Amino acid sequence: MQEVKIIGVGLTRFGRFLDRSLKSLAEESCKNAFADAGISAMDVQSAFVANSVAGLITGQECIRGQVMLRPLGIGDIPVLNIENACASSSSALYLAWLAVRAGQFDVVLVLGVEKLYHPDRAVSYQAIASGMDLEKIQDWLKLRQFENQSAPVRPGQQRTADRSVFMDFYAMACRMHMDKYGTTPEQLAALSVKNHFHGSLNPYARYHQVYTVEQVLASPLVAYPLTRLMCSPLGDGAAAAIICSGDYARARGKKDAVTVAAVELGSGVDRQLDEPDIISRVGSRAYETAGLGPEDLQVAELHDATAFGELLATEELGFCPRGEGGPFAEAGHTRLGGKIPVNTSGGLESRGHPVAATGVAQVAELVRQLQGQAGLRQVEDAKAGLAQNGGGAIGIEAAAMAVTILTR
Repeated sequence: MQEVKIIGVGLTRFGRFLDRSLKSLAEESCKNAFADAGISAMDVQSAFVANSVAGLITGQECIRGQVMLRPLGIGDIPVLNIENACASSSSALYLAWLAVRAGQFDVVLVLGVEKLYHPDRAVSYQAIASGMDLEKIQDWLKLRQFENQSAPVRPGQQRTADRSVFMDFYAMACRMHMDKYGTTPEQLAALSVKNHFHGSLNPYARYHQVYTVEQVLASPLVAYPLTRLMCSPLGDGAAAAIICSGDYARARGKKDAVTVAAVELGSGVDRQLDEPDIISRVGSRAYETAGLGPEDLQVAELHDATAFGELLATEELGFCPRGEGGPFAEAGHTRLGGKIPVNTSGGLESRGHPVAATGVAQVAELVRQLQGQAGLRQVEDAKAGLAQNGGGAIGIEAAAMAVTILTR
């Protein structure tokens, strides 16, 4: 097995880009990654291109990767198109890691690109809902109706009916956690405050505003207890990474190359509520593959599609005991300067969440941290980092889950 390295990453800023095409976003992120790696598009031996909903938003199907890479002059080589909900680009990274590790290629491109915004917002939400079992989605819509009728609202607080059905999924799980462990809305708000602060330090983040706990709690209610500032927005954007063998990195003189110690991918199962969550199951495999544990990590990027998503992941990945994610966040342990800074990029809540670009964007943040190039959000002496990226929903857990561990 070959050692696998990352020698370059590139991003676009995430945001709302109705006037930009998938090609434009892909080209910007890839050119940034090539420049960072010190190679050209012609050096790449294969490309793994992730996109989730272009067919539903733009109508482009079947050959998305080939279409997006052609303006860069990339052709002839194998181009694989990968779709796996919000875990699409992490799944592309998984395949690239396997291919380079097996010696099939020396250097490959991994690209995640997404346009979620559409002039008709209902089209965007329908696209996101396709990440669930559509034969059973009526159950979630009934839950939404019940939640709208029963959720407590703060005096003067607005409700919003304009949301993804996934927010109801997270809200239900969060309420169960609150009932079982005593987690509070204030603890969720503290987590969001932290992520928006981190995002204010990231030039690639969509949002740079900072907030107080009171402001987070007072923002429009999405699905109790989740407010708008606790939830990730829709997003457009792209992220790219150059993956290569250790020998290739050394031949190129890339002394700051980051090692891909593990990429593990799993799918949701039907399970009982008291059985291990998919985050825990896939995370355990990643720790075993990397030969590391949570105590060896200095930084993490977790899938905070909502604040509760991050809180749950900190517990399931062993950063703190189960049931203590709320107090752990409230005490500042996941903030810059804390025990294990989480989502130094701002996370999905602040950096943004262009579904198929998110996984590689998480990895790009970890690469910068491990190279000591994260600027004002730099974690001191970061040697190992973890990215957790989930996608879709089936039954009571994510349909796809990836956990990546990087080291230097």
